[in-house]
Amino acid sequence: MVPLMNPQPLNTSHTWSLVGLSLVPFVMVLGNSMLIPILPDMQKELSITQFQVSLIITAFSIPAAIVIPISGYLSDHYGRKKVIIPALLIYALGGLIAGFAASFLGDKAYPLIIAGRIIQGIGAAGTAPIAMALASDIFTDESRSKALGIIEAANGIGKVISPILGSLIAIIVWYATFFAFPILCIPIALIMWLVVAEPKGNINKQTVSDYIKSVIKIFKSKGVGLFAAFLAGSVTLFILFGLLFFLSDILEKRYQIDGVYKGFIIAIPLLVMAITAYITGRIAKSKLSKMKRLILVGMSLIALGSGVSVITTDTYYLMALLVIIGIGSGLVLPCLNTIITGSIQAKERGIVTSLYGSVRFTGVAIGPPVFGYLMKISQQIMYMTMSGLAIFTALIAYFLIQNKKNLSAQKK
Repeated sequence: MVPLMNPQPLNTSHTWSLVGLSLVPFVMVLGNSMLIPILPDMQKELSITQFQVSLIITAFSIPAAIVIPISGYLSDHYGRKKVIIPALLIYALGGLIAGFAASFLGDKAYPLIIAGRIIQGIGAAGTAPIAMALASDIFTDESRSKALGIIEAANGIGKVISPILGSLIAIIVWYATFFAFPILCIPIALIMWLVVAEPKGNINKQTVSDYIKSVIKIFKSKGVGLFAAFLAGSVTLFILFGLLFFLSDILEKRYQIDGVYKGFIIAIPLLVMAITAYITGRIAKSKLSKMKRLILVGMSLIALGSGVSVITTDTYYLMALLVIIGIGSGLVLPCLNTIITGSIQAKERGIVTSLYGSVRFTGVAIGPPVFGYLMKISQQIMYMTMSGLAIFTALIAYFLIQNKKNLSAQKK
C-alpha cells in the first residue's frame, strides 16, 4: 500500500485547526434535526398542512444535495476556506430570513420561511464535506484517521444534541430556533478564518472541462472501490436514521413521550455512535487492512441489530439493539472517511468528498420515509430487509475495498 502522505505530527496549530473544522459538521447537522421537535408547533402557528410542514425539511435537504458537488469543485478550484466561510454566512442568512419572517408576518410567513430554508440548504452544501476534505489536506498518515474520527464524532454529537437543543430553544418561542443558526454560524466562520491554516499548493486551476475529465479518470480507475465505500456510508446512515424514526414513532404512540424527553431517548444511540467514531479514529491508524476489518465488523453489528429486532417487541430491547447499531455505525463511518479522502489527490479531493457527502445526505433523507412505508406493511419485513441490506453491503465493501487497484492511496 502506498503511504497516504509523509508522517506529520500534530502541533498546536493543527489542534486549533481541528477544533475549527470539527465545529463545521457539528453546525451542519443542526439544519434539520434541531427543527424536527418544533414542526408540530410550526404547523399549528402557520396554519399549514402536514405535507407543507414536511417541505420545511425538504427545502433544506434537496438544495444541499444538489449544490454539494458544485461546492466541491469550487473548493478544489479556489480553496477550501474560500468556500466554507461564505457557506457558513449563507447558512446564517437563511436562518435570519426565516426567523424574521416568522417574527413579523405571523401565519403569512410560510413562503419566506421556505425561501430561507432553501438558502440554508445552499449554504450547508459548502460546510461539512469541504471541512472533511480540508482535514485530509492538513492531517497526514496516522493523524488523518484520528482527525477524521474526531470530525465524525463532532457530526454525531451534533445529531445527539440538536433535537434537545431545538426543544429547549423553542420554549422561548417556536421560531427562536431559526435565530440559533446565525448565532452559531458567524462565530464558527470567524474561527475558520482566524485559526484554520489551509495548506498551499492544493488548488486545481484546470478548466471545467479538464477538471471533469480528471474526475472521470478517478472514477474509471477507482470507481469500484469508491462505489463500495459510497454504498456503505449511505446504507449505514439510511438504516440508523430510519430506525431512529421508527423509535420516535413508538415512543410517541405507545408511551406518549414527546418533546425534550423523546429527544433525550433518541440521543442515546447517537451518543454511542459519536463515542465509537472517536475511538475508531484513534485505533484505525489509516491502515487499509485494519479499516476494512472495522467496516466488516461494523456492518455486521448493524445487520445483527436489525435482524434480532424481528424477535422482540419490547422497547427496551429495541433500544439496546439500536445502541449496537450505533456502535456499528461508529466503526464504519470514520474508516470510510479516511479511505475515501486518502485515496484521492488533494487537487481532486473536494469534489469526491462532496459527492460522498451528497450520498450520505441522501441516505439520511430517504431513511425515514422508506421505513415509514415498510412499517405499514410489516415490522418483520422492515427488520429483515435492513438486515439483509447490511449483510450485502458488508460483503460488497469487504471484497471491493480490499483491492488496492480499485482503491489505493496516492502520494501527495
